Amino acid sequence: MNGKSNPRVLIVNDDGIDAPGILLLEEVVRQFTDDVWVVAPDEERSGAGHSLSLSYPIRVKQRDERHFAVKGTPTDCALLGVYDLIPDRKPDLLLSGINRGPNLAEDITYSGTASAAIEGAMLGIPSIALSQIWTYQTPVQWETARHYTQMLLPRLLELEWRQGSFVNVNFPHCPLEDVSGVRVTTQGMRPPGAFKPIRRVDERHVPYYWIKIAFPDGGAAQGNDLEAARDNAVSITPMQLDMTAHEQLADFRAIFETEPVAG
Repeated sequence: MNGKSNPRVLIVNDDGIDAPGILLLEEVVRQFTDDVWVVAPDEERSGAGHSLSLSYPIRVKQRDERHFAVKGTPTDCALLGVYDLIPDRKPDLLLSGINRGPNLAEDITYSGTASAAIEGAMLGIPSIALSQIWTYQTPVQWETARHYTQMLLPRLLELEWRQGSFVNVNFPHCPLEDVSGVRVTTQGMRPPGAFKPIRRVDERHVPYYWIKIAFPDGGAAQGNDLEAARDNAVSITPMQLDMTAHEQLADFRAIFETEPVAG
């Protein structure tokens, strides 16, 4: 962004267009620009990942000039905002969130919040996913998210963005006065078992399943996002679309390129 004045901002989320987090994010963003557009799912789409609606039509309900409720995924919303619903030119920035709940470690692979930012990065738009960490049956610390979104956005807008990159931000699950600081982190990895199918049987004796979320302890390592969350710090993780395991390339080449594999 490099300090562009009055940038055009597209806001997306996966909690739905009426969720508290997206309303808060729009309020904060309007402190920096008046060119704000909201294209978000008409209902919660958490866990949608980087999915597209390919097998059924996507319906859009325009609520006013710059607010659109989409019967589709966060990725659908990003595409519609960039290619169709916002006139004249593309957004300068895509913001996704503020999600109610964490998007840490391997959450990125499931997250509709992160996936909207991933789509923005694929389209060459600087993109940031923002999440307020939260656990069930506890208050959501929206003031923590508000304060640090206001603080971090101007600094992030000064960055020279690299093609194919996006930023993942997580605010800690604590009151504002208990935040320990801001850290630039790496992506962590929890032990296996965060999501498990739980079997139930309905009144007709037909089985069905819920996916239970129960994050296992562990995975926090020096410098990663899980450690920052554990220590009540804001986590800022620069991420990229290139998922190549570069450290393994030499091993694979030694096996498959030294001697040709027979066809």
